[in-house]
Amino acid sequence: MRLSGWMHWSGGRVGGVTGVWMMLACLVLTGGKAVADSGLPGAAAKETIPALMVSDIHFEPFWDPGKLQQLAAAPVSGWKAILAAPASADRETQFRALEDTCHVRGDDTSYPLFASALGAIGKDAAGAKFVTVSGDLIAHAFTCKFGAEFPKAAPGDYRAFVEKTIDFVVDELRGALPGVPVFVALGNNDSDCGDYMLDAKSEFLSDTGAEVTKGFPAQERKGALESFAAGGYYSVALPAPVEHARLLVLNDLFMSSRYETCAGKDSTTEADAQLAWLRQQMADAQRKHEKVWVMGHIPPGVDVHASALKPGDVCGKKGPKMFLASEKIAEELVEFSDVVELAVFAHTHMDEVRVLKAENGKDAAAERGVAVKMVGSISPINGNAPSFTIARVDPASAALVDYRVFTAWNATGVDTTWKEEYDWGKTFHEDEFSAASVSKAIAGFKADPEGKMEMSRDYMHNFFSGNDSPLLGLVWPQYVCGLWNDSADAFKACVCTAGR
Repeated sequence: MRLSGWMHWSGGRVGGVTGVWMMLACLVLTGGKAVADSGLPGAAAKETIPALMVSDIHFEPFWDPGKLQQLAAAPVSGWKAILAAPASADRETQFRALEDTCHVRGDDTSYPLFASALGAIGKDAAGAKFVTVSGDLIAHAFTCKFGAEFPKAAPGDYRAFVEKTIDFVVDELRGALPGVPVFVALGNNDSDCGDYMLDAKSEFLSDTGAEVTKGFPAQERKGALESFAAGGYYSVALPAPVEHARLLVLNDLFMSSRYETCAGKDSTTEADAQLAWLRQQMADAQRKHEKVWVMGHIPPGVDVHASALKPGDVCGKKGPKMFLASEKIAEELVEFSDVVELAVFAHTHMDEVRVLKAENGKDAAAERGVAVKMVGSISPINGNAPSFTIARVDPASAALVDYRVFTAWNATGVDTTWKEEYDWGKTFHEDEFSAASVSKAIAGFKADPEGKMEMSRDYMHNFFSGNDSPLLGLVWPQYVCGLWNDSADAFKACVCTAGR
């Protein structure tokens, strides 16, 4: 969900009165241990550990074009000193010209913003036992920017620069929380050949896998390296004190409806191989009585933004626009919902929740379901306040008990302070984050089609990470349909009824 389609934001305000009303019209037409402290009886009785969730960092090494030659020549270990040095005198002019050349809609994460986020993480997430990074580590329009700034680059230079950028981001996250395992998924931007483009079994995946799995226990790293080199996915045990639980990290770029190989060809081979791997991993966990978290970047379900821009398609023959080429990931997760404790996705840059359930109550899994946490972005490119999430996890069951979202007061990183935006348990009066509790919240949203109740208003506020906006309210019933109907048919049946 690329929310420049919802609106082009700047500091939480829509850019341009004409653009606002055009978009409004489009939207309207869519028809260490820490003891839980939420104050809720169930949560207060559980001892939990903290874990950090970040996503869509979209780090921007091009923010100061005057430093690019130094960055390209230096090892990753030298990047921090270069980036932290005083900015070039004409930095702003050069960077705006580069963004204009590449038709970029806004600013991603500059070094000052990233440094500010890392400082806040080191303070507010101190004691975290592990970190999840659900994709998109590098900036938008990376290919165009590199081509504009390095017109004489030799073959392989682009891949080297992408790899160094990813390595830098991951190394800095590790530095913010020394000794804490950092688990990384790739996003659609994280490629050596272009957005939504990637080759399986490539040198890029092999090199990046070596960085991503750095520090894994030896018995875990071998298998993770092999599967990452094959397709950018891997399995790893969640660290102590979490018991009998694994994290399955997907590279669902291969499942995207927009995926192409680096040669620009359509292919389903990569997706099929990964789905077979996922099913085997979940079956193994089921046999061993383990719980799993599943993390990817692009969520299953309906791309409500893209569907809103073509309202005639939703209830017509074409149907809504989907994030993925099929809903096989959702189907597999639901089938193994007795094993899958949590699904973590991102991509929309917004703070969201969803639930996956079997359609039409086909089996007992329809009652269990899978809770989905969609993590907001560090990048402010969509006008959202930069954010990260601190989860509270029950180590005995691997259940997500609660989470708090922290946001930046400004998007520049200069004199930026970070504050707690909200707490899931306190805001929605739940003592867990589960399929049952998320379903309960969604039921409340469904009962409030005008979005007037307090819990609906809270969700809308938190969706934009601190920026109040009336726009989500204009498509609130349609948006809510997308929270619990992941297939095109189910979403269409929900939306295309009288009065919607």
